Amino acid sequence: MSHKQDMYINSDEIVNDDIKLEDYQIRNKILSDKDATESNASEEITTNKLKPAVSSTGVYNMEIYAKYYANPFQKFLIYFSLFVIYYAYGLDGNVRPTYQTLATSSFNRHSLNSTVTCINRVTSSAGQIWFARASDIFSREFSMVISILFYVVGTIISSQATSVAKYAVGACIYGIGHAGIVLLCEIYMADFSNLNWRVVAENAPMLPAIINTWVSGNITSDLGSKWQWGLGMWAIIFPASCIPLFVCIYHMRYMAKKNNEKIRKIFEKPSEIAWKKYLIDIFIWKLDFIGLVLLVAVFALILVPFTTSGGLHREWNSANFIVPEVVGWVVALPIFSVWEWKFSRYPILRLDLISDRGIYSALSISFFIQFCLYVNDTYLYTFLLVAVDQTTKSGTRINSLMSFVNVITACCLGLFIVKIRRTQIFIVIGCVSWFVVYGLYVHYNGGLGSRSGIITASCLSGFGYGFIKSPLKASLQASSNSHQNLAIVTALFLAIGNIGTAFGAAVAGAIWSNLLPHRLEKSIGNVTLADSAFDSPIKFIKQYKWHTAVRQHLVSSYGSVWRILNIVCLVLVIPMLVSSFLLRDRKLSNSVAYDQRDFSPTDCEEENIGQDRRSYIGDRYAKFRVLRERIFK
Repeated sequence: MSHKQDMYINSDEIVNDDIKLEDYQIRNKILSDKDATESNASEEITTNKLKPAVSSTGVYNMEIYAKYYANPFQKFLIYFSLFVIYYAYGLDGNVRPTYQTLATSSFNRHSLNSTVTCINRVTSSAGQIWFARASDIFSREFSMVISILFYVVGTIISSQATSVAKYAVGACIYGIGHAGIVLLCEIYMADFSNLNWRVVAENAPMLPAIINTWVSGNITSDLGSKWQWGLGMWAIIFPASCIPLFVCIYHMRYMAKKNNEKIRKIFEKPSEIAWKKYLIDIFIWKLDFIGLVLLVAVFALILVPFTTSGGLHREWNSANFIVPEVVGWVVALPIFSVWEWKFSRYPILRLDLISDRGIYSALSISFFIQFCLYVNDTYLYTFLLVAVDQTTKSGTRINSLMSFVNVITACCLGLFIVKIRRTQIFIVIGCVSWFVVYGLYVHYNGGLGSRSGIITASCLSGFGYGFIKSPLKASLQASSNSHQNLAIVTALFLAIGNIGTAFGAAVAGAIWSNLLPHRLEKSIGNVTLADSAFDSPIKFIKQYKWHTAVRQHLVSSYGSVWRILNIVCLVLVIPMLVSSFLLRDRKLSNSVAYDQRDFSPTDCEEENIGQDRRSYIGDRYAKFRVLRERIFK
């Protein structure tokens, strides 16, 4: 028998030697940890303990709080509190794209819709990494308060904007707050759920999307063109929705203190360090403020010019496009790379995390799924109104159908995953389904007959998204191993997704602004009308009804550009599918994180079986596995 076969204690030997179950579990845990270390070179499985990026006051406090909200009713209170928050920001998310389209159209700069989305997502990606680290260093509730402030201030600025530039500033501030809210809700869900229940736990509070899909259309229809109030009301509604969660958190804190638990303070400065040095260490180094600013600069300089340089008067050869691109590629990107690799003490991209196949493949899918989604979604609402002759209510509802189907699919799938405890096969199925989705979008490219096809594609898109997004997140969190790493890998997942969204908006904006104006000019035959149709299509279609010749020329031009956008999406699904085959199909344990899993006899027997199989195959196959893992790594 080989050395590795001897390392595990067989269940039959336990019976024969009359060893107690507790000793069996403890010894197998020790031996499995030892075995994981030895087999790391050959299998590169992620059971090694990854060191946390920063000190984790937030994790420490939440683990104490969770002990006092452990029974089903108390967990229900947490989930209900998160349900209220999801309902509020989910409904806001459903109606805000409609109001953003109305706002940019009212400023006669509709084509800059993609620019606003791009800037919003770039800043959001940096914001999520910052909030992840802040939630660990300070506390979850402190980060939540900061997120709400950004959310409210950004919403107020956008609602009172008198130009597209002012609206974009507000959208950026709102985007940072929204990114923090989304991330912290994800972290709270992870803190109070086990890995095998993670998909259900994350999607159950999102069930309001089932209602919001239909309500959002009524709201946008009733408010009409009053986009200022449509945005501004969320500065009041959303903070109110967060009150139940804060009540629960502070009730946990009260019970912990009542039982003499040691709760760490938000700012717990060591006595031997001066305040100035402490603040520099926290905000400059641990939160990597410089790295985050450089990250925003890199993607803003590279992506935003693509969304602004088209139109009837192209600017691809002008300094407005060339200078930001040169600065982004030649200056900002090298500086960011040097800072992260040479100077940053806590880099944004930690090699010990992202070098694992289970993590980098999940991040790759997160990037491409959002990239693909927003190439299509950025101008979907406009396309529905202009080229499919839908009303504001109908357009908003169709635009929200994907969320509706996604939530139902993910919740039902999550119940299967509780028992199956595997995710990879579902992710592969989801990726394959998206080939059909964008094939339908390519085929249905305008006209009244396209309505049913687009609705079918939106529903199938939600089905595929439900099979991909939440299972992928659970797989990623299982690969991170530690509760200490949970917040940062979740933030990376969402941040990479936001960067993918920014790329999608940039590509959509470049194609839209580069191709559509000249096709409008060619089909309509009037430069003035073409300029009006491009800059303010919502106003334009009120004047030129569906059966007019000018409107039909408009539909034809929109359809040709829409087809190109979705061909790009079809191509982007390919790397998604390839990455899905590289994922680790790790069994989801009945614990918050993989390092906290229980070593039951059944689990140990399963690991023993796998170990025996590897030993049986022999050394030559093991060498082949090492070579294969290195190639894919």
